[in-house]
Amino acid sequence: MVTLAGNLLRTARTRAALSQRKLASRAGTSQSVVARIELGVTDPRWETLSKLLAAAGFDLDAKLSVRAAIDSHMLDDVARILRLTPEERLAEIANASRLTTAARRV
Repeated sequence: MVTLAGNLLRTARTRAALSQRKLASRAGTSQSVVARIELGVTDPRWETLSKLLAAAGFDLDAKLSVRAAIDSHMLDDVARILRLTPEERLAEIANASRLTTAARRV
């Protein structure tokens, strides 16, 4: 299954008119690494993908944007939360914090 990283890399490589072997050589890695990423066999770290794209003449740039909350499932619970006492809201936050901590351990 081809991944987003694989598609990005293949697009950059073909636009730069490079073979997998030539791109790998420029990036200081092996052709099999490029092939595995392009095929979706492996998902590269950000640094690896950035280095490969730079070797093809492209910069990897990411932008984080806040989405509008209109029609978001996140608003479904607002009415219930507003009915809670301050103590109950703190308990909700404590529960969410415990859940987040437990999820990070997994």
